Amino acid sequence: MSVHEAAVTRYFTAWNAEGSEDVAKAGAATAWSKDGGPGFAFRQTGTVDGHHGVARFGWELVSAADGSAPVAGSDVIALADDGRIRTVHGFLDRVPAA
Repeated sequence: MSVHEAAVTRYFTAWNAEGSEDVAKAGAATAWSKDGGPGFAFRQTGTVDGHHGVARFGWELVSAADGSAPVAGSDVIALADDGRIRTVHGFLDRVPAA
């Protein structure tokens, strides 16, 4: 696994943390109650394309209720020297009609 793929894997793990122990590890404990949850999973689509300290990848939000993916996009991340994400630039490619 490349440094880019490892960073993206950690990114999705943090976004999809469930349960009080995982949420605390992901640094989201101050934003969510222990029983809170958005009802969607953040899932990577396709492969990670990385070059030097920058990577891009696609994603979608998948509903736990019906499996639909009403929102999709792509992100470009810049990595710090230790392989952790320094910045994220996100693009929305598909959103529900208003």
